[in-house]
Amino acid sequence: MTTLFTRARAIRQSNTWIYSTMLFSALISLTASLVLSIDAVELARDPTADLSCNINSVVSCGAVGVSWQAQLLGFPNAFLGLIAEPVVITIAVAALGGVRFPRWFMIAAQTVYTIGLIFAYWLFYQAIVNIGALCPWCLLVTLSTTVVWVSLTHVNIRDDYLPMPRAWRSWAREAIANDIDLLVVIAWLLVLALIIVTRYGSALFA
Repeated sequence: MTTLFTRARAIRQSNTWIYSTMLFSALISLTASLVLSIDAVELARDPTADLSCNINSVVSCGAVGVSWQAQLLGFPNAFLGLIAEPVVITIAVAALGGVRFPRWFMIAAQTVYTIGLIFAYWLFYQAIVNIGALCPWCLLVTLSTTVVWVSLTHVNIRDDYLPMPRAWRSWAREAIANDIDLLVVIAWLLVLALIIVTRYGSALFA
């Protein structure tokens, strides 16, 4: 049993696992961004369009799509996903092929994707608190963005790329070596699910 657990941990620490997870998550995010972009064009033509993911008053891509938050920069937010995710996919594929990126590049990728993660959670907050509706594709983007960020952070800590105090560096590397980051992200996603259920309850399925 111990040997099996050790092997599982070794697999998760490998580049194959990390970058495959990143690739899969980025592909999901790219797909969701494409669907959202198509929906945004449809809403631009007809703001009352009945989108396929308009399930009820709570689960409604249309309600989210016509909000000002959905076009914060003057164009649909989904277009950002069409730009960013192919870059992540390229990084993941290249890394799986054996490419080792320089430290400055990985720090830049971490910085940019952290901004993307903050933006995704700002949109999640807006949907929960101000818009009062949820977009399933947007939630999928939030989930996949979280997984990509965790994977990128994992490899940057493992390879000692992130600039941080020496004491923090040792603690962080020990944490990911013991899969603490995996437990944290699972707990975090459960908290998000609990927030959604607590906020909307049975209205989600009405």
